[in-house]
Amino acid sequence: MNSSTNLSALGKAVIRQESQAIEALLERIDSRFEQACVIMLKCKGRVVVIGMGKSGHIGNKIAATLASTGTPAFFVHPGEASHGDLGMVTESDVVIALSNSGETSEVLMLLPVIKRLGVPMISLTGNHDSTLATASDVHLDVGVEKEACPLGLAPTSSTTATLVMGDALAVALLESKGFTAEDFARSHPAGALGRRLLLRIGDIMHKGDRIPSVPSGAMVAQALLEMTSKGLGMTAIIGPEGVIRGIYTDGDLRRTLDHQIDIQTTPVDEVMSRNCTTVHTEILVEEALNIMEHKNINGLFVVDDNEHPVGALNMLDLLHAKAV
Repeated sequence: MNSSTNLSALGKAVIRQESQAIEALLERIDSRFEQACVIMLKCKGRVVVIGMGKSGHIGNKIAATLASTGTPAFFVHPGEASHGDLGMVTESDVVIALSNSGETSEVLMLLPVIKRLGVPMISLTGNHDSTLATASDVHLDVGVEKEACPLGLAPTSSTTATLVMGDALAVALLESKGFTAEDFARSHPAGALGRRLLLRIGDIMHKGDRIPSVPSGAMVAQALLEMTSKGLGMTAIIGPEGVIRGIYTDGDLRRTLDHQIDIQTTPVDEVMSRNCTTVHTEILVEEALNIMEHKNINGLFVVDDNEHPVGALNMLDLLHAKAV
């Protein structure tokens, strides 16, 4: 076996071992898991996650996942907690304590204070007979048969199992609370999903003189100059009453040239697309994106209640707004 094959075999062995650890969790999603969820659903404060070392790293991720999916949560390092940070825990909170052994001294030091506050505590450990497990209101078993580390020392399978159990809790709560994509967007306003679900067309459209338009009866050459100067790959054709009669796009220009039509003497009305898709300023970017994808178009004109154009945008604007 060459060294490359050997490395691949070792990597696959780790994945198999950790997959088995995750599979074993299925039978542990039982009444204790449901009880833990009920405690968290009844929480009027926040979920405080505590863990030391590698469990702390996993705890940080669990707290972040809970917070972003509708369950207010934060992580507290047990070392800092014993030096004042435990003051962040209130009687309205719930504590989730992580420790594979269930005997991590820095975590156990906090038990008397947690008990005095009367705060419900959920523990995730690999030892149901441990001090932490027996002191908890609910204990969730995340024990593994063995670590993926061949020395049995580095937390590998155990941290993976803990993380997956944390995800299971977070998603179960999300579903129970009826948490929606819009709720997720509100806690992720800087992400593409957040911007698509929170931004409105009126926030990003081109307005005023930046709207590409030519009057009905203008020559194709004039429409082409307008498209070029405004850079949206399209222009609206505006009738005397101020409403959009049609649209002329890059695609229409290609078809015009294919038919060898004289752009200097041909009115744009003769070659424009008459079915111009329009939207109103208050629609969400997500809805506009769906319209553009469904109709296979690259741009939209925005109109007011009288159907007069008030804005325009194209797919590039959505990209610049980080909504795609």
